Amino acid sequence: MDPVPALDEPLKKVLGPATAKVMAEHLGLHTVGDLLHHYPRRYEERGQLTHLADLPMDEHVTVVAQVADARLHTFASSRAPRGKGQRLEVTITDGSGRLQLVFFGAGVHKPHKELLPGTRAMFAGKVSVFNRRLQLAHPAYELLRGDAEETVETWAGALIPIYPATAKLESWKIGKALQTVLPSAQEAADPLPGPLREGRGLVTLPEALLKIHRPHTKADIEEARARLKWDEAFVLQVALARRRHADAQLPAVPRRPRPDGILAAFDARLPFTLTEGQRKVSEEIFADLATDHPMHRLLQGEVGSGKTMVALRAMLAVVDAGGQAAMLAPTEVLAQQHHRSVIEMMGDLAQGGMLGGADDATKVVLLTGSMGAAARRQALLDLATGEAGIVIGTHALIEDKVQFHDLGLVVVDEQHRFGVEQRDALRGKGKQPPHLLVMTATPIPRTVAMTVFGDLETSVLDQLPAGRSPIASHVVPAADKPHFLARAWERVREEVEKGHQAYVVCPRIGDEEDGAKAKKKSPEDEAEKRPPLAVLDTAEQLARGPLAGLRVDVLHGRMPPDDKDAVMRRFAAGEVDVLVATTVIEVGVNVPNATAMVIMDADRFGVSQLHQLRGRVGRGSAPGLCLLVTEMPEASPARQRLNAVASTLDGFELSRIDLEQRREGDVLGQAQSGTRSSLRMLAVIDDEEVIAEAREEAARIVASDPDLERLPALRTALDALLDEEREQYLEKG
Repeated sequence: MDPVPALDEPLKKVLGPATAKVMAEHLGLHTVGDLLHHYPRRYEERGQLTHLADLPMDEHVTVVAQVADARLHTFASSRAPRGKGQRLEVTITDGSGRLQLVFFGAGVHKPHKELLPGTRAMFAGKVSVFNRRLQLAHPAYELLRGDAEETVETWAGALIPIYPATAKLESWKIGKALQTVLPSAQEAADPLPGPLREGRGLVTLPEALLKIHRPHTKADIEEARARLKWDEAFVLQVALARRRHADAQLPAVPRRPRPDGILAAFDARLPFTLTEGQRKVSEEIFADLATDHPMHRLLQGEVGSGKTMVALRAMLAVVDAGGQAAMLAPTEVLAQQHHRSVIEMMGDLAQGGMLGGADDATKVVLLTGSMGAAARRQALLDLATGEAGIVIGTHALIEDKVQFHDLGLVVVDEQHRFGVEQRDALRGKGKQPPHLLVMTATPIPRTVAMTVFGDLETSVLDQLPAGRSPIASHVVPAADKPHFLARAWERVREEVEKGHQAYVVCPRIGDEEDGAKAKKKSPEDEAEKRPPLAVLDTAEQLARGPLAGLRVDVLHGRMPPDDKDAVMRRFAAGEVDVLVATTVIEVGVNVPNATAMVIMDADRFGVSQLHQLRGRVGRGSAPGLCLLVTEMPEASPARQRLNAVASTLDGFELSRIDLEQRREGDVLGQAQSGTRSSLRMLAVIDDEEVIAEAREEAARIVASDPDLERLPALRTALDALLDEEREQYLEKG
């Protein structure tokens, strides 16, 4: 039997079952290789200490500091009624600030002997507040002495690595475990091809692992980071390049529009001219559709940049070429909305087979889960016979019963709301793989597009069509300045008096039984125990109070689909003045007469989500107004986030802010909690150059050696990255 390679050795064998169990459960580390890739978060220098002034609340921290003083107090308590209770208070300092440590009961004896003034140590614990001062209660600590042999060896070098740790496993214990496995780093197979590594002046992988865990100088850390970032970017880009290469080998039916077909007839009737951007992106799409391998294109466009028009022209081009096009929308409200607007835009071109239909007309059908049996049967028949050239629907389109005559193009709206399996199932309905166009109104920074959607070519629409109005956005601090909120409702009344309409958005519906148990999202939410505002309560309060006399209606995801559609129709027809809704209106809802939006508890939404919501107003010729209502204090991160949204309408800028705040998550789609990110060193936003260069190198290598036969170490690294789940994710991407 072959020996287990050093890096695949289970930690249980090397560190013992107890430590290995904690590492597996709390840090997701199972093998020696996993532990070697658990990099320090930062480094402390012996002479220079961490900033106690900047400690985050409620987080597990490790600090290096010096004891300023230590005092033992006795007190009476229920357990020690005769004044025999003991509390040790130790103040530590690092020059930037002071922090109090407290120990109680029998736990005071050891620290009382060891933590004498002048002693330097590492302390780890959870930061809490007591009497308005930050403190660590019962922190674990490790003295930094220069004499005991083990300590000197363990902390060799001037830089102390501080690892992402947990309450069960302090940073220095992880450091000691790494000391044990570090010799195995020599066995690490180097995934970067030699010429590439040398050409870029990068150190070898074993050297990088040694320097990241045991640096002697800051230059060591920089060299190690530069190398490890390259590994992550390169292996990921090779995975995506192989995906693109495999896609390019698949056959597809080329779809070219006829010069005198339905597309030409549609263009001839457009009451406006397309923007330069719409024309350019359409040309890119038509060029892809004309090839004999499947298009895989991501179309990202600012809210309201006219993506639907571009997608419709692509669908008409496919209908011209004798194929069918399917558009997949994430919600019924959106599917119905798209269906209505496509039929309006096409006029009699959408009345194929009907009296009064144009010569080139086709049928446009809607397919959703809640349709009546007769309408559904007719829609299925129209798809199977090819009578319907265009179908718009929700994931009901994916069911087995749905058969297409000749599916040529799949358009997926709002990609981030669809599981990969759903997209894949729809693509499987073509006789040959259909062309794929993915649309998103959540602008994605270029680097993220290169990593997350690296197997798709990207088109960007960043011009707004003529006639769109700017949107003014303001933060309304309801707690600090209640009269601002009163003024917000006055502004809504003023808009309605001018003949316009308004949205009020709330985070919750309000009929949930678990309202009280609604999950808290952050320490800021913890700080205020009030549950998020709800649609049903807010609508009632507004109709009775500040908006009395206006026609107020509600819309939320748990209403029966017919009711939702009826409300949207009434709102679109101007029969409702104010629509109080959840985020069902976030994507695609188009009512040009709606000019104002008030977002309640705006701090409970993400940056990109707020930008999406705001895009529902200002869709006509009158200027839009978006008011972000919050009770968060001035200095809180939540307020800074809202100020950022209010200060710019540039979705790409906001998506950068959003990403910097949320971090990347797992770029390969494993966003479920508990699964560790495949990116440990690479920051998608900051490392744009590395990602772009890695993409070029990866494309070059895959073009010459698609199966990586000449690069076995890279193949191994790829297998480690692409465990089965991720492999499927890319397969279906």
